[in-house]
Amino acid sequence: MGPAEYECRESTQTLRQGLQEFYALNPQITAPDSQPVEFAEILRAHDVGHVIFGCNADMYDELKLLPLFWWTTECTFSTYLTMKDSPAVDVMYADMIQERGSLWLFASILRTLPRLLPELAIIWLKTRNWRKRLPFLDYQHLLDRELDSIRSEYDLFQFMKRPSSSA
Repeated sequence: MGPAEYECRESTQTLRQGLQEFYALNPQITAPDSQPVEFAEILRAHDVGHVIFGCNADMYDELKLLPLFWWTTECTFSTYLTMKDSPAVDVMYADMIQERGSLWLFASILRTLPRLLPELAIIWLKTRNWRKRLPFLDYQHLLDRELDSIRSEYDLFQFMKRPSSSA
């Protein structure tokens, strides 16, 4: 099975369509609509990030996504520090722990980090002087735009997986 349509670099899906696909492929994720409004906003913004950056919901992409937010969006590290005490952030981790257990979560993080760290170092080098920041909580005006257009405008193709050449 190939990648989801929203994960494809030049996807012409709208952000809204990609978000629908993301939720359909990941029914284990807490639905933002099931949460109080202020928490739902953060959860949905996080999920929008999955779609815009073409990230799935595996541990590698989850761990990659947070630094991508800090370094390329309006959700900088200092913004994250103010939000991290939000119950919405707790819900995201609780989903993973409830699904597989806390031992699995920590073991998975430890197994994933060695593979991810080189990519994070490259991303950090590319984003040190990042100027045009992608909206985080204020993404609604992007919902009906095509993903390839958003990725192009914010110069995000460089952070996406390359298509595999398995022909």
